[in-house]
Amino acid sequence: MLKLGRREFDDERLLIMAIVNRTPDSFYDKGATFAFDVALDRVRSVVADGAEIVDIGGVKAAPGDQVSPAEEIARTVDFVAAVRAEFPDLVISVDTWRAEVGDAACRAGADVMNDAWGGWDPDLAAVAAEHDAAIVCTHAGGFEPRTRPHRVQYDDVVADVIASTVGYAERAVAAGVDPRSVLIDPAHDFGKNTFHSLEVTRRLGEMVATGYPVLVSLSNKDFVGETLDLPVGSRLTGTLAATAVCALAGARIYRVHEVVETRQTVDMVWSIAGRRPPRRAIRGLQ
Repeated sequence: MLKLGRREFDDERLLIMAIVNRTPDSFYDKGATFAFDVALDRVRSVVADGAEIVDIGGVKAAPGDQVSPAEEIARTVDFVAAVRAEFPDLVISVDTWRAEVGDAACRAGADVMNDAWGGWDPDLAAVAAEHDAAIVCTHAGGFEPRTRPHRVQYDDVVADVIASTVGYAERAVAAGVDPRSVLIDPAHDFGKNTFHSLEVTRRLGEMVATGYPVLVSLSNKDFVGETLDLPVGSRLTGTLAATAVCALAGARIYRVHEVVETRQTVDMVWSIAGRRPPRRAIRGLQ
């Protein structure tokens, strides 16, 4: 059983986490949902499309203008409260590495701390524990938040990913986070070059074998763009191909921009794998 704040999900459920950026400079939508009302419309749209989780971010991952904790709180916390008021049963995740932001977001109604920077702030797990929230434990190669990797090397990238994420998960549980509320994420592109991200995708089953639910954030990432030599707006097919590989390996949660396309991809793969029955099966039977 997976516990994400106020909601619980059976182990056979695949979950879609829709990205909602409250930033003026996000790499994908270029600030299209920075405005409060537009971002709220985005939430309504992805919920209607079937997303079980929304992931709200107030700072883009890439280098750029400095965003103070106070500004990040201003971008996210009131918005979390508005989403919670309109969608009382929706799982709300906040993409932050800062404990003070996570605390304010949980007080406003957030269920998940999505720490994309691998425990850079060691107090974030304690915040999740205090609020009975879930936490996403990622691998960022030890890089400082909002920095890009340069000529990073691993003896075995997957071994490093597993050691890092499982170690973070164990620390989170020791800090008081419910073991059912801990997820691990290889964090494609973060602390990795394209070859590393491809290898992590190919060997994702090794992460699944740890027993922790695996979240993947593949949507329009640079490793897809570099592999196919495509710009950000043309990476959907490549993203869905990587998604299918991760679904076959057993990933449970998919952080995405395109909800409908991802849902159809993971449901089809889950059914091919024998983990999900077809919605309708009458051919040759009637």
